[in-house]
Amino acid sequence: MLCLAMPATALAEIYRWVDSNGKIHFSDRPSRAHSSKEVKLRINTYEGVSYDTASVDVGSETVVMYSAAWCGVCKKAKQYFAEQGIEYEEHDVEKSSQGKAAYKRLGGKGVPIILVGDRRMNGFSVAGFEKLYR
Repeated sequence: MLCLAMPATALAEIYRWVDSNGKIHFSDRPSRAHSSKEVKLRINTYEGVSYDTASVDVGSETVVMYSAAWCGVCKKAKQYFAEQGIEYEEHDVEKSSQGKAAYKRLGGKGVPIILVGDRRMNGFSVAGFEKLYR
């Protein structure tokens, strides 16, 4: 019964052969025309690491975003922050005089500008933000 629970790929055999032109082929069936060798593959697994979650200080730095109401990328960032439960300060560079002044001091040329502690991100992407935040 345990075999039924295993993924089919874990049970599959892989064969390798070289054709008459020197091209290497891989398949789940041996070649009928060429000498094939079964390839032994290691299943890509790892053991989890244990750590004390109370000692991990992820996202403890303040997130600040300089934005504008019309900015679609800013809306995407705000939606991501809401979905992830990330608290942030937002400064509209067109409606807030303090936000506009800080934006100018930062040399802002576009929105959003996102600050995490002393690190800066111009624009927004999930991958880029996670690298900056985590």
